[in-house]
Amino acid sequence: MSAGTSDQFNEISLTSPLSSADVVKMTVRPSWSTWSMLLLLSPVLPLWATEISCRNEDGKPVDWYIIYKLPKYMRDEAAGTGLEYMFMDSLTQAWKLSKYLINLTESALGQTLQQVYQVYESKKNSTAYVIYNDAPPGKMNYSWKHGHTKGFLLLDKSQGFWVIHSIPEFPPFPQKGYQYPHTGQKNGQTAICLTFRYDQFAKIDKQLLCYNPNIYNCSVPKIFCPELLNLQMLCAGSKLPPIPQKQCLTKLQSAQGESLLNFAKTHSYNEDIYLTWMAPELKTDLLVESWQRKGREFFSNCSLPYHVYNTNLIQTPWNSSFSSYYDHSKWCVSKRYEDQWTCIGDLNYAPQQAKRSGGFICTQNQYIYKAFRQLVYHYYGCRVS
Repeated sequence: MSAGTSDQFNEISLTSPLSSADVVKMTVRPSWSTWSMLLLLSPVLPLWATEISCRNEDGKPVDWYIIYKLPKYMRDEAAGTGLEYMFMDSLTQAWKLSKYLINLTESALGQTLQQVYQVYESKKNSTAYVIYNDAPPGKMNYSWKHGHTKGFLLLDKSQGFWVIHSIPEFPPFPQKGYQYPHTGQKNGQTAICLTFRYDQFAKIDKQLLCYNPNIYNCSVPKIFCPELLNLQMLCAGSKLPPIPQKQCLTKLQSAQGESLLNFAKTHSYNEDIYLTWMAPELKTDLLVESWQRKGREFFSNCSLPYHVYNTNLIQTPWNSSFSSYYDHSKWCVSKRYEDQWTCIGDLNYAPQQAKRSGGFICTQNQYIYKAFRQLVYHYYGCRVS
């Protein structure tokens, strides 16, 4: 996410320490040459390597990663497991087919969520986490009154991560450990993880008030007040303050300096987010990929200065393809290669989604744009009247 955003977007709304054994062996004070040798032999890690962050399949901290779980049913192929996925991160910068299945703890989601489980078991009051999903796990009822939004975040006073995904009934309650739901296997799914310094979570807190997420497990200790006041109230189930605007737009910056835009709409903004807000705000035509239901497709729309085109066929880098009927992900890219916008989020391109709250995270990272733009194999043109 290397490219920044223009000024038109204003915010609305060590080395390793010595082991105890090493210390015991030192009976005299080491010379500077001894220390120098130890420093050279010690593995050098980024200063933020041991902090809360997105974790890739090797368990390494990364600034961001994106997962695209493939559907169970691909065109002209035998049914798969529905657990294979493509993966890219700030180190690889291109799609690769994961060597793990998404239901394994070695997967990037499994590696990242392990940090949540550790916090849950330790009961630390220096760390906060929030898990939300309009389709929560188990036998909990689907939430129509909350946002059509799914995700989880974990942070301390230094930094943390935010995961935005499309997977129903995920993740399970922390006490159950890592599991992947069978309801997330049939269709394609996406997840994006972003690492942020602590100061960015005050902005995310305000954005999530607009999202109005259905939180089903959380812990936001008092030490995070007032920065995370809204999350504390959402976590406690308290009555929320009135939201002064229907649309919430803010700039965010990842821990490693990637520039991002976060769109969040309330249920009061009863319009399609792609056509009436994102496309004109980003000043680009959009190719949208989201879950389509047969007989209930939303047509491409060229009625406004910036157009929105409905994608219906996706092709992977390995030349396999699948229909949007089997893809539960929600993302869009700019049609023009020069604009390089990619947005990943919560809402389908469908009439009934206009009345739901939710949002998108957008970037002009050239690698992410290239990866997603090349997936678009076919989209519908606009109707000629």
